[in-house]
Amino acid sequence: PNRRSRRPTVTEASNFLHSFAHAMATFALYPDGHATRGRALDDLYQALIDLLAANPKALFSFLGDQVVFGKTPLRGLEDWEWSKRLAGIGVQRLEFDATATRGDLEAFVDDLLRRLTQKGFDTSEVRQTRPSGIRFGTVGLKDQDKTQKPIETATLDFTLGEEAETLRWMHEEVTAGHQLPLTEAQAVVRSLSIAMHGQQRMMLPLLKIREYDEYTTTHSLNVSVLTMALAEWMSLGARDIQAFGVAGLLHDIGKVVIPLEILNKPGKLSEEERTIIKSHTVEGARIIIATEQDLDMASVVAYEHHIMINGQGYPTFAYPRDCHYGSKFVHVCDVYDALRTKRPYRDAWPPEQVLAYIEERSGVEFEGVIAHAFCQMMRTWEPNLVRVTEREPIPMG
Repeated sequence: PNRRSRRPTVTEASNFLHSFAHAMATFALYPDGHATRGRALDDLYQALIDLLAANPKALFSFLGDQVVFGKTPLRGLEDWEWSKRLAGIGVQRLEFDATATRGDLEAFVDDLLRRLTQKGFDTSEVRQTRPSGIRFGTVGLKDQDKTQKPIETATLDFTLGEEAETLRWMHEEVTAGHQLPLTEAQAVVRSLSIAMHGQQRMMLPLLKIREYDEYTTTHSLNVSVLTMALAEWMSLGARDIQAFGVAGLLHDIGKVVIPLEILNKPGKLSEEERTIIKSHTVEGARIIIATEQDLDMASVVAYEHHIMINGQGYPTFAYPRDCHYGSKFVHVCDVYDALRTKRPYRDAWPPEQVLAYIEERSGVEFEGVIAHAFCQMMRTWEPNLVRVTEREPIPMG
């Protein structure tokens, strides 16, 4: 009886994977909006509906040459070419539930295609609060988290709660039409710098997200820390380190004018919505310039931090020119923190996988010297990377 009850589900699972492979190939061949793409997505979504009708929660594992559905190896898919390819980009575990939509599926296939082709990640589309019925990550990641020993921090006892609250207040002030509070921004950066140099050693106190609607605040603080650390690693002067920290803190300030229904939209963005969310670079530069303070570099970084060194990204220049040095620093730190952050629909990338991505994109998306220095720094300082909560003190070592 058990064998008979499982057989239809296994059949639907195999059918779904075949539809998935066809959709991936179609998305790679045809541009966004092409009718052939739409038909492949429709077929894939119908296969998912059929699969979830037989099993409300569908879990796939890709272990080398082996494809496992739930706990059952799928016969006939032992040499399925996509198994190793998915595992190679960090998708060893793939789960669907009944809340998965056609939009979720389209966004998921697009995301996988970007990973497989090593195209640059658009961190402006890291919409942390969006729900999704699709989740993926590394097999065994949860068990590893449970057994991981806490980092010893001697007598270190601090939170970044006050800094996070100050940054939220700054965002509220700008949203209300007031000038950007420069004094508070500089005070937050000074606090982050002090936290980085606790106990006479260099540390990277990076916030971990407790709730996804805190993403913008948490991400901005982390990028500020990483940018200052990289500037110090590359022996920049104290004034430059401070200025780079402010630029990192404010690089996404333009997102305060992006409607939440777009930032948090489930599924794939339309072209119009993508244009709106990309406008955060221009809006951020305008907000910073409007303070009438000496923040020229921060405004340039807000404008340029999504531009790749090969000229791709956004916004586009009327005439080709090089980006500011600070923009190149913030760009690599921005991408690192975005990929290291757990999203509702996928686990955070392991550190080495993110660093490998940055190295592979060196000379294309990232400036080579800066990318090399960043990866070298993170591999050296990883033992001193402290994940900090906003309101709970770090345990005493």
